[in-house]
Amino acid sequence: MSFPVALQLYSVRDAMGEDFAGTIKKVKEMGYDGVEFAGLFGQKPADIKALLAEVGLTPISAHVAYDELDADPEKVIADYAEIGCKYIAIPYAVEERRPGAELFDETVEGIRKFAEIGKKYDITFLYHNHDFEFKKVGDVYGLDLLYSTLSADELQTELDTCWVNVGGEDPAGYVEKYAGRAPVVHLKDFYMSGKGKPAKLYQLIGIDDGAQDAQEEEAFGFRPCGYGVQNFPAILEACKKAETSWVVVEQDQPSLGKTPVECAQMSIDYIKEINK
Repeated sequence: MSFPVALQLYSVRDAMGEDFAGTIKKVKEMGYDGVEFAGLFGQKPADIKALLAEVGLTPISAHVAYDELDADPEKVIADYAEIGCKYIAIPYAVEERRPGAELFDETVEGIRKFAEIGKKYDITFLYHNHDFEFKKVGDVYGLDLLYSTLSADELQTELDTCWVNVGGEDPAGYVEKYAGRAPVVHLKDFYMSGKGKPAKLYQLIGIDDGAQDAQEEEAFGFRPCGYGVQNFPAILEACKKAETSWVVVEQDQPSLGKTPVECAQMSIDYIKEINK
């Protein structure tokens, strides 16, 4: 069994902003089967749908911030349904909305509302984790508390295997843990030195934790798949056991002196070698 592979377009966001259609075509040429959105770059859903159909890429899912959904859930969900997305993933929770925090209960009710609207459009909601959900609330991880509070009918997982690893758990084991509830899995590689996890990792998701200094950049770095520490053969085997439908390549920042597009090419070339 091999998996269809999508690219999280956040990985090539600068190229998307400069040449939306040209970058979409390049993603197909690289060998990807689908795409996951992180914003629409001012494009109309109908035009995006037509472009993807022309190019031959499947719109799998989209990362949409909780507050954006909450502002107008019906329109946001309808727009991604028009494109053809099957899933919408909440990419992270701000600190006050995380498990155990003051707005957690409100957030749970909001997700329930989104999921109910999503059913009308055949869209399933996912949550995409970082490592901060591996902080314990009582004796359980916040991530597990989130998934135990909401039913699988209300929220499924989009496990980011990099952040599971950084959070101190085995990515393959965590995918298997959510077998039957892990339709989309993020493949993300990284390097982390013996200095330990740097304090500043989250500027890219809108959390202002300051600029990384040179020492921190040496301590942690994103990598194309196959060029870091992740055991992707084991992760893909776990995806088979978990009945995962799609795997998604994501690289938050380029590395190894390569451009984001070059990194995306390196990732799909590697995944093709082991995705059998």
